[in-house]
Amino acid sequence: MDAKLVSLIAASAAFVGSHFVLSHPLRSRVVAAVGPAGFQGVYSLFAFASLGWMVMAFLAIGPEGTVLWNGTSDPVWALASLLTLIAGVLLLGSFIGNPALPAPNAAQHAARGVHGVFHVTRHPMMWAIALWGMAHILVRPDPRTLVLAGSFILLALAGSHLQDRKKQVLMGGAWQVWQAQTSYWPRPLGLLSAGWLPWLGGILLWLGATWAHVWLVYIPAGVWRWLG
Repeated sequence: MDAKLVSLIAASAAFVGSHFVLSHPLRSRVVAAVGPAGFQGVYSLFAFASLGWMVMAFLAIGPEGTVLWNGTSDPVWALASLLTLIAGVLLLGSFIGNPALPAPNAAQHAARGVHGVFHVTRHPMMWAIALWGMAHILVRPDPRTLVLAGSFILLALAGSHLQDRKKQVLMGGAWQVWQAQTSYWPRPLGLLSAGWLPWLGGILLWLGATWAHVWLVYIPAGVWRWLG
């Protein structure tokens, strides 16, 4: 196996592994040792260091790897574009009344009942990350993209399950009721009940991010491929 790809795999393992270990089995120990603020510092240090390693290892490989299928065909590109649009809607909506976010009024958000993008899934932010990763694999199914995007998908989807466990401990019955009302797996029809604000913000985010894509990596994304 190519040494550069091995480096990317190692960096991805460090990125995903540090998130899992620090967020769950070691969290209480680190907080007890350095306090909540210190924990955030340690967590951020590992996250940014391993993410930086991932990005550098990814760029070192280059885009010339063998692809598993033609990701530039119009049907595949359209599907990937749709996934990133939905990801934008879920991401923006995840900041509106989300019981999973570390906020003192998390139980109040849960008590509101199902609202917004939570009609789709109780983990909209995590699924937004996963859909972003899936879209990139669709259009560029080469080894380096499979490793990097696959790592984000694993972190998001496995992290959602671990988050459910943590929230059950932190919020008790409030989270159990919320979990019973919502779904881990996305319910596509729930997008119809997401509300106008997540849709408006998601569309604007999607248009802006895909437009900036050509200036950042010199590849047009989303509808800009056809609009020029």
